[in-house]
Amino acid sequence: MKRWTLSIALYLFLVFASGVAVGVFGYRLYSGTPVAAKIADKSAPPKMSPEEWRRQYIGEMQSRVKLTADQLRQLNTILDATHARFHEERGKHDLVIKQIRDEQVAKVRAMLSPEQLPEYEKLRAERDQRAKAAGRK
Repeated sequence: MKRWTLSIALYLFLVFASGVAVGVFGYRLYSGTPVAAKIADKSAPPKMSPEEWRRQYIGEMQSRVKLTADQLRQLNTILDATHARFHEERGKHDLVIKQIRDEQVAKVRAMLSPEQLPEYEKLRAERDQRAKAAGRK
């Protein structure tokens, strides 16, 4: 009789232990884990200014590629020309964006009734102020 009691107790223990294991696994699997947004990636180096980037780039080119004085002057000329082209293209891009925005405003004004126009102009002025305060204009 003792042998039966021992085996029954062992089987009951295994059933309950497996239930606990399945419960823990299920809880871990289906419980939501909070996700924290990364405010700043601490492993990423801080963003460099264009002057710092240029200084670092020229330094690496001099130390690793072993530029001559003439090559260094040529590299500076290339970097100056590239910088000028970027600014020129950025200016063109800004003009195109302004034209698209002005077209949108004109179409919205044409759509509105004369009673709605003053409120629309007020809304636009508020949005422009917020954009200037945020540094977007």
